[in-house]
Amino acid sequence: MNTELLEALNILEKEKSISKDTLLEAIEQSLIQACKNHFGKADNIKVNINPETCDFGVLAEKTVVEEVYDPVTEISLADAKMMNSQYGLGDIVNVEIKSKEFGRIATQNAKNVILQKIREEERKVIFDQYYGKEKDVVTGIVQRSLGRNYSINLGKADAILTENEQVKTEVFKPTERIKVYILEVKDAPKGPKIMVSRTHPELVKRLFEAEVTEIKDGTVEVKSIAREAGSRTKIAVWSNDPDVDPVGACVGINGARVNSVVEELRGEKIDIINWSDNPALLIENALSPAKVISVTADPEEKSATVIVPDFQLSLAIGKEGQNARLAARLTGFKIDIKSETQAREAGELGELEIYEEEYEETPAEESAEAAYEEEVSAEETAEE
Repeated sequence: MNTELLEALNILEKEKSISKDTLLEAIEQSLIQACKNHFGKADNIKVNINPETCDFGVLAEKTVVEEVYDPVTEISLADAKMMNSQYGLGDIVNVEIKSKEFGRIATQNAKNVILQKIREEERKVIFDQYYGKEKDVVTGIVQRSLGRNYSINLGKADAILTENEQVKTEVFKPTERIKVYILEVKDAPKGPKIMVSRTHPELVKRLFEAEVTEIKDGTVEVKSIAREAGSRTKIAVWSNDPDVDPVGACVGINGARVNSVVEELRGEKIDIINWSDNPALLIENALSPAKVISVTADPEEKSATVIVPDFQLSLAIGKEGQNARLAARLTGFKIDIKSETQAREAGELGELEIYEEEYEETPAEESAEAAYEEEVSAEETAEE
């Protein structure tokens, strides 16, 4: 038994996930290459390797001839009979070749063949591993900055976080652990080229899947996401179980689940709303925390007109139009928001009476609305 070789192959298989059969094939090719370098040809060379014991033998098939012109492929009748008296002219004799007799160059070339095969297989294993994680979230360690890009170590490979895929407000330090979304994995000569993102909307979805059991098991579905990375995300959720509140499941007890996602996104605000197949109701939910008087939606034109109370207009539109913009992306509708006064002047409300009690809010709604307005006000003050 070739104990040393067997142990080496087992270590490589365990540490680099390269199968023993592949390594044995590489050794076989290296021995054939060594014979070719040593003898000038290897068409008649056979290598026998026992996968259990790793014992191997190199044999040259030689034809028995009267007079030898090519010692690599031919053997004299006298020499053949010394091996076995039964051999005659034209018979094929398997002659053992001692690999220890190979010259230094042939040995070095054989070694290079094995190392090259190991490197190729290692790259293939790493590519397959990360290609299977494409469109998923992984944890990486910031290695260093490459100009305006970052090199992120994912374990067995490094990924590139380009400037376009970075959140403008985020700055990373070496050794910092972050979660990234794998955009694309390409096979390259020096190993897989992995592109990752911190701005992709799917990053938020995957983070919620990790935190919310109901999303992971399919009870709650994430129907749509609209994101302005680093600032705010709106996410619409739907429950397949009438007894499960999708928004409550995503928020968690005392906001534990959503806060974990917010923390990973470095304080990015997240609005979670109920999904509805009714476009008007969906748009109303999407404009939260603003209250809506009426929504007129045209599913064919993918457009909608929304009327809100005068005092809710700025809230519905949001800072620099962000709330309306995200609601439009979330629903896929072009949304035109008008105040109650504008709608009345345009005759769009008709004889509709709006009673003040319709806008009486619950303490929770008042709190959420106040928090939103306070947040917008704080952002504007900070900019000034």
